[in-house]
Amino acid sequence: MAKQAKFPTHVGVIMDGNGRWAKAHGVPRVMGHNAGMESMKRIVIAASNLGLENLTVYAFSTENWKRSTEEVSGIFKLIVKYVRSELEELIENNVHINILGQYDMLPADSVASIDRLVASTAHCTGLNFNIALNYGGRDEITRAVNELLAERLASGDASPVTEADISAHLYTGLCHFDIPDPDLIIRTSGELRTSNFLTWQAAYSELMFTDTYWPDFTPEEFEEMVRAYANRERRFGGRKEESKA
Repeated sequence: MAKQAKFPTHVGVIMDGNGRWAKAHGVPRVMGHNAGMESMKRIVIAASNLGLENLTVYAFSTENWKRSTEEVSGIFKLIVKYVRSELEELIENNVHINILGQYDMLPADSVASIDRLVASTAHCTGLNFNIALNYGGRDEITRAVNELLAERLASGDASPVTEADISAHLYTGLCHFDIPDPDLIIRTSGELRTSNFLTWQAAYSELMFTDTYWPDFTPEEFEEMVRAYANRERRFGGRKEESKA
């Protein structure tokens, strides 16, 4: 029989809809991002309470630099605010923070806050909370391949490159703990695409979409989706009739 999905070990979330939420409420877009940050806090705690091992959120993409200077600056200020206000609670909940992406390109105060967040939670052994920040899936793959080729050229290694080689050079493979490929990816706001999120890792991820804007996404809806995953049948490219005994 095809594999029955179990409780996911890794859930990815594309947190979409902050801007449209702000427009619907007649407030500046930055206030939408602030409301989205509050939602993220609730979902992190919900994921921890559910016993999830890995949660990855798409916080800022390599394409988001195209937005207005005011909006981008507001997002970075929120990152600093989040670290200052939530660090103690994250540690109390045994949440370990990891960053996926080139966050060193952010403003200096944001980078310093993120470095503090990562260092302060390094000892935590509960939920691995991975924040995709200045992240793009294609950019990640390109960087991984270039790093791998540079190593091969330096060592004179002419052996064929394998999928495992590339995976090991992705942000998820460079961590000191294992980040498995996401079992489930959730996107809010009604958009039906993955938008360059975990492009390599999501090859066989189950996808779920909701029309709810991210600031309105509740722990209850999150838990419902996580539990619904267990009823899905995963074949990883195989045909159902081929898996019958």
